[in-house]
Amino acid sequence: MIKLEIFKEEDFSRLINWVDSEELMYIFSAERFRYPLTHEQLTNYINTKDRIAYKVINKSTNEIIGHADFSKINKLSKNARICSVLIGEKEYRNKGYGTQIINELVNIGFNKLDLHRIDLGVYDFNKPAIKCYEKCGFKIEGLFRENLKFENEYWSTYNMSILNKNK
Repeated sequence: MIKLEIFKEEDFSRLINWVDSEELMYIFSAERFRYPLTHEQLTNYINTKDRIAYKVINKSTNEIIGHADFSKINKLSKNARICSVLIGEKEYRNKGYGTQIINELVNIGFNKLDLHRIDLGVYDFNKPAIKCYEKCGFKIEGLFRENLKFENEYWSTYNMSILNKNK
């Protein structure tokens, strides 16, 4: 089991250490940050008004194991985007924590932020993440073909969303 708590300046160094390659930076954040990640970039990131960033904590060990955020929070239209999901501690990857993180974000989004729609983007080659999002109820809406260039190749991104039918 996990819990999400607000990501603060004291958490910056951990996230910087986790994002240890430019490729991981792009997978984690697309073009939001520049490699290497810095305290200055993260300060700007947490001070963005339409964003809530979280650290992910393993409840049984109280260890911080990951990161995630809501971006583009639109209170008028009641929607937001899940971004920057990362299981930073490698021993926790592929063990179901991603599903727990997404389910908790959906719970927060629908029940605390009163959202109607939550969406996210995922690279088409990231099959484990796509499977996780579908397991959590997200549906593929479309494919942005070759919308990001990393080194000498183009990556395509699926847009996925989930709706709160109660709102």
